[in-house]
Amino acid sequence: MALGGLISNRNFGSFIGSGNGCQRLGKNCAEVSNRFMLFPNALCRNHHQPWKILSLQPNLKPEFGGHMTSFGSFLQPRLDSRVRFRSSINDCGNTKINRSRAYYKSEDSDITDGVVDSLPSADGSAEAILVEGNLQNTSPWWQQFPRRWVIVLLCFASFLLCNMDRVNMSIAILPMSQEYNWSSATVGLIQSSFFWGYLLTQILGGIWADKFGGKVVLGFGVVWWSFATIMTPIAARLGLPFLLVVRAFMGIGEGVAMPAMNNMLSKWIPVSERSRSLALVYSGMYLGSVTGLAFSPMLIHKFGWPSVFYSFGSLGSIWFMLWLKYAYSSPKDDPDLSAEEKKVILGGSKPREPVTVIPWKLILSKPPVWALIISHFCHNWGTFILLTWMPTYYNQVLKFNLTESGLLCVLPWLTMAIFANIGGWIADTLVSRGLSITNVRKIMQSIGFLGPAFFLSQLSHVKTPAMAVLCMACSQGSDAFSQSGLYSNHQDIGPRYAGVLLGLSNTAGVLAGVFGTAATGYILQRGSWDDVFKVAVALYLIGTLVWNLFATGEKILD
Repeated sequence: MALGGLISNRNFGSFIGSGNGCQRLGKNCAEVSNRFMLFPNALCRNHHQPWKILSLQPNLKPEFGGHMTSFGSFLQPRLDSRVRFRSSINDCGNTKINRSRAYYKSEDSDITDGVVDSLPSADGSAEAILVEGNLQNTSPWWQQFPRRWVIVLLCFASFLLCNMDRVNMSIAILPMSQEYNWSSATVGLIQSSFFWGYLLTQILGGIWADKFGGKVVLGFGVVWWSFATIMTPIAARLGLPFLLVVRAFMGIGEGVAMPAMNNMLSKWIPVSERSRSLALVYSGMYLGSVTGLAFSPMLIHKFGWPSVFYSFGSLGSIWFMLWLKYAYSSPKDDPDLSAEEKKVILGGSKPREPVTVIPWKLILSKPPVWALIISHFCHNWGTFILLTWMPTYYNQVLKFNLTESGLLCVLPWLTMAIFANIGGWIADTLVSRGLSITNVRKIMQSIGFLGPAFFLSQLSHVKTPAMAVLCMACSQGSDAFSQSGLYSNHQDIGPRYAGVLLGLSNTAGVLAGVFGTAATGYILQRGSWDDVFKVAVALYLIGTLVWNLFATGEKILD
């Protein structure tokens, strides 16, 4: 047992008050060893009231000769310990304490009564020594919150803004196309122009994050795309070419977000928390879609379609201030990180130096890397079609108005946010119970592929709008299990190159977004929505096959 600390009655400034029979602690706080402080509180005893010390911290059990309520202190012994005080005072008169004894008992100890007599002092007061119990430093809950989860929550917020700024166009495009007389092919071109810039910075974002740190790169991305969002209405009024350029510029900013986030979490999050942390961050994207699709119609009806871009874009500045204050690229950069949490994060290993040279030949020679790339393409084809074209589908096929389209689009994304986190907890639980990471990733991604394939194939058979919306929601809900499948796999197979790996695979995913979004507009001019969904289902099935044949959860790059 560690020596608990020394409490001095000289520092207490204890005395017996007059008139009301109260013993009060002095104005000066009592200093306790290991930088603990006992704050002034009142001890009272009269003919109708037992001894009382206010504000007991949890698991501390004081006794005062059979009379006790609570103990006011930031002094916390080890769990399940007892502290007992006995006093020589027998009545409520004006009597000065000359002697006291402190009893400290640990319930898992063989010692029945740890007794230390008080130490006399020059002024006749007494000192007591607590001989057992490990005192714990206490601070407000927000300071005790794990620093790694502060990073996760900030990344979550950035992804929330990311999709808010992205999906607002899928709602605003309806009044914009009426105002500027755009055809379906033009709408598809505008929607896909975002991915031109998004494609450019996937691999570059990963390289920058691995070399310079995720904090700088993700901060740059949020500021960049927020500014482009604000500029969108101005560009639309100037003409179609200006709008296409601004949307591409917005894609440049959002393109670095996923590689930078993946780089940061590969350094901050231990493998036992990997799936749930990534699921929470990616659920920010889904909740961003929910928020954007829910609020965009209301803003458009009340203030006009430009208000969506101005209001959403301005939120990036608030996030950026918090990011500068609290975020760090790696645990070794954070001066406030405790030694205990650093040990949890690093698991006894030393933090790696930033990457200087990318081993491209080695990376591209690994079959699991190609499984990631191909599966990401197959996954994103269906996901981006739903992201960009769902309001149009509800409006044209299900005959919902603008407000109904926006609100009903919320349901599938809300389902994704919920099931992404459920999937993350399931995956981490399976890993903690001994199932191999490889099997966990294959199970979760198979659900993420086969679920959407099944529900999208049912859309051609449903008879009511309500069933169509339900199929969409179920499709997206099962798709969310991919966050614990392929989206967690970059950190499994090469944590040091997590940013580059995500940049590689997401480049393929962005190509799926570019071609899929544009191809959907082309298909709809010559075919039907059934044809759109058939292409997505076929790619989901191909992705399932490739993933289960070649993917692994083991580290293959060091």
